Amino acid sequence: MLNGKSVLITGGTGSFGKKFTATILKKYPQVKRLVIYSRDELKQFNMAQLYPESKYPQVRFFIGDVRDRNRFIRACEGIDIIIHTAALKQVPAAEYNPDEFVKTNIGGAQNVIDGALATNIKIVVALSTDKAAAPINLYGATKLVSDKLFIAANNIRGHRDLRFSVVRYGNVMGSRGSVIPFFRNKAKEGMLPITHRDMTRFNISLDEGVEMVLWAVENAIGAELFVPKIPSYKIETVAKAIAPNAKLVNVGIRPGEKLHEEMITVSDAMNTIDIGKYYAILPSGADKKKYLDHFGGKEVPEGFNYSSGKSDKWVTVEEMRELIKQYVDPDFEPIL
Repeated sequence: MLNGKSVLITGGTGSFGKKFTATILKKYPQVKRLVIYSRDELKQFNMAQLYPESKYPQVRFFIGDVRDRNRFIRACEGIDIIIHTAALKQVPAAEYNPDEFVKTNIGGAQNVIDGALATNIKIVVALSTDKAAAPINLYGATKLVSDKLFIAANNIRGHRDLRFSVVRYGNVMGSRGSVIPFFRNKAKEGMLPITHRDMTRFNISLDEGVEMVLWAVENAIGAELFVPKIPSYKIETVAKAIAPNAKLVNVGIRPGEKLHEEMITVSDAMNTIDIGKYYAILPSGADKKKYLDHFGGKEVPEGFNYSSGKSDKWVTVEEMRELIKQYVDPDFEPIL
């Protein structure tokens, strides 16, 4: 699928970008060019040590910020596919620095769209978050706007052979700033801060996230927002998996946090179809039959919603430990 193609990853030195790069080079060794676009020169330097030009001549490192429209358009020259992962993501930081999140998550999204329209890009897949569904925090609100921009971009592509789609999923196991590395570090102190014992989240691994994006690249026809069918977990389950004897201290829900996350709201249900492994939320007024025929899907029931608090599959303590070993640290052992 990607052999002979040129791919650009925004935020390419992040957790997803690194896993995506490793996967592409393994599965598609004949990829023409793989451009890592990010603003942190040190992270690019460190990543370049893993992919030296002598061994990986197809890998390129391009310093730039998605806020910089002209720089990004320059980076798009000769590119076929954009995977847009660059974003500011920390919920508390967004509440304190809203203008910075708007500039990157919304302004940056528009620059990615402009870059695709100004060059010969064929496919754009943008990564979203469960926090964009019925957002109550600034981060989620900026990502909702970003999602809307990418979906609406299909209306202005004209006669270009170009499609924009979005992938939305939940918390990624072991990614930077996520709960698992945080708990593993705090457990050494004999206590774990819990925001709320009943708090739940969706669970997905980096491997599953990469697989979903590649699936979207191959199968999307444009304007879909894809949502995976994944299990939920309780925050307390993560704590018990990592340090079963640690004292749990209730510190309260942080500004902008939800008790449960949604990926599909009741309002979204009328435009949502079930396509097997994933759901697809379609734009209001879209030709639903076209998408149902393309994906072989079916409509979801009236009043359907997809929330981490109402899951039909929950990760147990034992399963969480196995997942941590599989996706985060093969030498993981609970801290007793």
